[in-house]
Amino acid sequence: MTFTGIAQQTPAPAQKEAISITGVTAHIGDGTVVENATIVFENGKITALGADAATLGTVIDALGKHVYPGFIAPNKALGLTEVNAVRASNDQDEIGDLIPHVRSLIAYNAESKVVESMRPNGVLLGQVTPQGGRISGTSSIVQFDAWNWEDAAVKVDDGIHLRWPNTFRQGRWWMGEERGYKANDKYQEQVTAVETFMQGAAAYGKGAAKEMNPAFAAMQGVFDGSQKLYVYAEGEKEIIDGVTLAKNSGAKHVVLVGGYHAYKITDFLKKNDIPVLVRFTHNNPVFDDEDYDLPYKLPKLLMDAGLLVAIQNGDASNFQTRNLPFYAGQVVGQGMKKEEALQMITGNSAKILGIDDNYGTLAVGKSATLFISEGDALDMRGNQLTHAFIDGRNISLETHQTKLWKRYLDKYEGE
Repeated sequence: MTFTGIAQQTPAPAQKEAISITGVTAHIGDGTVVENATIVFENGKITALGADAATLGTVIDALGKHVYPGFIAPNKALGLTEVNAVRASNDQDEIGDLIPHVRSLIAYNAESKVVESMRPNGVLLGQVTPQGGRISGTSSIVQFDAWNWEDAAVKVDDGIHLRWPNTFRQGRWWMGEERGYKANDKYQEQVTAVETFMQGAAAYGKGAAKEMNPAFAAMQGVFDGSQKLYVYAEGEKEIIDGVTLAKNSGAKHVVLVGGYHAYKITDFLKKNDIPVLVRFTHNNPVFDDEDYDLPYKLPKLLMDAGLLVAIQNGDASNFQTRNLPFYAGQVVGQGMKKEEALQMITGNSAKILGIDDNYGTLAVGKSATLFISEGDALDMRGNQLTHAFIDGRNISLETHQTKLWKRYLDKYEGE
């Protein structure tokens, strides 16, 4: 066996003719399933979906296989960091503490080898999010098969990211402090700094400023509703304080990110209509007295309480984002229905990020961003892609990793 393929970074060309996928189990992404379905798409849009849909153009016989909407990865620095230890390849964190005017999109590297490694597991879209600081900057949503950031953009400058202070912090043992948690004696000071900034930004938008303030100007979308404010908080007090201040400051759409103890205050979150981008499930409990399986079942606890929930893995390394479907699969093991778990990386994610008019679910008129899997895509054993499409374009599933796999497969098969 001789390997002749190469890792493909050249984006797929635009869809030229209709494509029909037949005999497939279609997982819609809204909790429903269509058996023995035919899906037809032209010019990047789904034109027919159902058991009795007529085929057009090229026909892909997928009998016994499964079709899913492209999985969506919120809150990641994908394309902003290639190698963490190489400073020149790290654009995820800029200097400053209150920098909403820093835009992640213009630093996005569409040719990242980390980004291309998402596609073979069905992760086809992501929210490119700046890191660090108190207000980190502005995120944008991209698709993962593009020439550059302009081509990649799905939704430009979708939101601002506020990392709320913690009431407790871990002892800095390297500075001689005791290990373990201790009260953050600067918590109120840090909260006041955020409040002052938010008030200043709101006032800036209501008046006629003599001089341009880039940071205040960048916040105006939060107040007029065109952008979302993503508040990162884990504990009960931090969540309540963060959401309350954001709402009182005039933020129209607030999203909680993390929410480790959100299950304790679900009534508060429901009252304020706060969706949650919950921590990924492959985690250990934070505190010694917590259930050992709390990270596994946390998404189910929040969904059972009636919240809109999607899974993000902002705390994990970028390359681990390819495991997104398996984080959702973990919750199936905690009793959640499989199609509900799927929603947390498709339909729910699209709603929270504000792209559900075109992505996240399979429906006539929506983007043909989808993939065919040999089996259950939430299970490592079944997540074996045969085809993937972004806006109807038949994208490559080759990556640097698959190239190496085939290279060394040749080596050992020849011995």
